[in-house]
Amino acid sequence: MELLKIDCLGKSLRLEGSLAGWQQLFWDNNLVSQKAASVDNGGLKVHEFELTQQRSQLASDTGETQVLEHKILVRLETDVVWQPFRFDYRLLVDEEVIAQGTRTEKDIERQTPEVPVTNPQKFSFVGLASLGFKLLKSAKVIKVVLAGASVAAYSWLFSFQFALALIACLVFHEYGHIRAMKYFGMKTKGIYLIPFMGGLALSDEKINTRWQDVVISIMGPTFGLLMSVGSLIAYHLTDNVFFAGLAAFNALLNLFNLLPILPLDGGHILKSISFSMNSIMGLIACVIGAAFGVYISYTLGLALLGFLLLIGSLEIVFEWRTRHQSHLLPLDRYGQIFSTIWYLVTVAALVGIIWHLAGTGDDMLSLPLHILRS
Repeated sequence: MELLKIDCLGKSLRLEGSLAGWQQLFWDNNLVSQKAASVDNGGLKVHEFELTQQRSQLASDTGETQVLEHKILVRLETDVVWQPFRFDYRLLVDEEVIAQGTRTEKDIERQTPEVPVTNPQKFSFVGLASLGFKLLKSAKVIKVVLAGASVAAYSWLFSFQFALALIACLVFHEYGHIRAMKYFGMKTKGIYLIPFMGGLALSDEKINTRWQDVVISIMGPTFGLLMSVGSLIAYHLTDNVFFAGLAAFNALLNLFNLLPILPLDGGHILKSISFSMNSIMGLIACVIGAAFGVYISYTLGLALLGFLLLIGSLEIVFEWRTRHQSHLLPLDRYGQIFSTIWYLVTVAALVGIIWHLAGTGDDMLSLPLHILRS
């Protein structure tokens, strides 16, 4: 991940690092210093490199111009703490301090990572097709075409009214992701509805921290929960079963998205939480929590939910070893606890809505609960 990017002698000085402990320092996009990975991945590190500056000087005895080389010593002192994240730095040129400061997680969230320069590719049909797809994807007309195709597909499977309701649920869910992206200052491309696959909220920018990953991922189901709660209130005020069905199936849709299986929202959330735990005790706590969730699911007769929870938990355990290679800044302890509570409360609220509406005795409203028990 990019830890620092400042000006040094008129050129960009950029420091890249990771949880594994390695650091690489670039001046004008040239590698000038690096530190190997180590068990001690934080603390004080010092980078030093020399630059050669040429100066023209008029010789007093001959009257000719001479080119003299002057060595400039550059030293960057850094002190990094990963949880909670704090990065202190001091830049010295020939023992004179020219820059110093502190960076926090907020600074990492707002930065735009360096984009490597790619060599221009020769003409090819594959490249032309790729360009055409990008242009098509960026056009607003494709959103309308996909939305129309989604309505037609769901109307063919169910009914036109149900198709519109399902589209509304998907759009509201994806809008939650969009709002989270905009909160972090990210540029968005909007919402794309994919027939039989749901929806996508796209952005031109990449995330820099696991907190961004959690918030962007969970805001979709959170907005979905708000929609189900609103529909549930409308049902009790009007006794219109349409609102009850909307609340139940929307809750099921968002509960499915919270399953800890990548690339679903729940997979991103639990992966960010578990990968931010730097001790084996953190992994054990994650496994115990997942096992408890599986037990509760089977105890309540939610066999399908319990089975998917088990698969997702095993997937997170398998990928835990590679957490230090990630470019994302990990969650601090507060972030891990808050994200876990947010996730569990959202899951419990969605299950509660499904359970409540199934108790009405209506066969249609009981269907989401039957699906979880299957």
